[in-house]
Amino acid sequence: MPDARRQELFETIRDYIADPQGEDRFEALALEVFRFQYGANEAYRAYCEGKGIDPAGVGRWEDIPAYPSDAFKKNLVISFPYEKTVMANITGGTSDPDLRGIIFRDEYGRELVLAANRKVMGDYVFPEGERMPILVLAPSPETAPSMGMAIGMAETIRSFGTEQSGFFITRRGFLIREFMDRLRELVVAGKPVALIGSTSAFIYFFNACRKNGLRFALPAGSRIVDGGGYRGRFGDCDRDEYYERCRDTFGVDPAYCLNVLGMAESATNSADSSLRDLLAGAGRERIKPDLPWCRVAAMDIETCSRVLPPGEVGLLRHYDLANLPTVLGVQTDNLGYRTDDGFEIIGRAHVVDGKVSPMPSEKPVGPMGEKKVFSFLDLYMKFSINRYVSRIKKDDPLCPCGEAIEDMIARERVD
Repeated sequence: MPDARRQELFETIRDYIADPQGEDRFEALALEVFRFQYGANEAYRAYCEGKGIDPAGVGRWEDIPAYPSDAFKKNLVISFPYEKTVMANITGGTSDPDLRGIIFRDEYGRELVLAANRKVMGDYVFPEGERMPILVLAPSPETAPSMGMAIGMAETIRSFGTEQSGFFITRRGFLIREFMDRLRELVVAGKPVALIGSTSAFIYFFNACRKNGLRFALPAGSRIVDGGGYRGRFGDCDRDEYYERCRDTFGVDPAYCLNVLGMAESATNSADSSLRDLLAGAGRERIKPDLPWCRVAAMDIETCSRVLPPGEVGLLRHYDLANLPTVLGVQTDNLGYRTDDGFEIIGRAHVVDGKVSPMPSEKPVGPMGEKKVFSFLDLYMKFSINRYVSRIKKDDPLCPCGEAIEDMIARERVD
């Protein structure tokens, strides 16, 4: 019976993600998933019992207990038989690299992750509905089978990429020659391109180009998508400075620079709305908008028991129907705030004297986690960027004069 119920919930959630039009079904489905996970997930049930909560006393999605993200590093948190595992992602481990957990998912969970990825990327990163070359500055699933970003980007290439797409970080390091050659081909051909990678990879690239006086002009419609890395802060610069560097280095308007927030503990990524809003003519500030199958709340930093109103900074709590094989609600240590129709993250929480500070931590988050092989790849990537960029000639077809870049941006805004 549990297997039949799990399949029934999977099919309902999968269909809701694919076509969420009509009635808002989130709360009803969330309560169903909570009841199922309470019975099927030993670690989660023990957590709920410790708080004196059972499904009979819960009638709103906001009252469903959210499992702490740090607890994934200590417990096996699954709502299906372990032998049905087909997917395992390593958690970030950023608060304590020695306590890295593994998020297990069954076939249903894997399908929900991919379905959510397709929907979010299609709606917010590729809203025009056209395929384009996707160049990924991250390892492939073959290189990093437990990295969520690798799995998600492979699905993104399958769904939205062309045959010129590819991954450019391997066990041999960053294939920067191949990356620059591919980029050069696309620029000469005038084809829009999507560059997707860790925030820090772009930061190091921008810094190396600025040091060597280089500026590129990507074709109109190109976009830069960063994820992981620095959360709310972008390395040695703030958010607005980061977008200016995207513009100065690649000639890409800030609306086409998209941040995607993801974490192994939750199945669904959240993407900036700026490009979709631009195409729709919507004039609102950049946010990560609400999704029909997800809810995000900001909780008070003192007790983490009170939902804060829009605009107040708190600890973000994610509820995601696609988390069927684990737990619906995840309490993170990310600081952020709600808006009327979405949320934004400002950084990772900083603990001072045992209390959470309302100011985020300044400690950078590694783009590939703390695993030694990926830390080495990160270091080698930085070395490769600095070494290769310094050799690019100013008359390269990739590097038109600054006026050409400004003209291109102006034309794109008019269009």
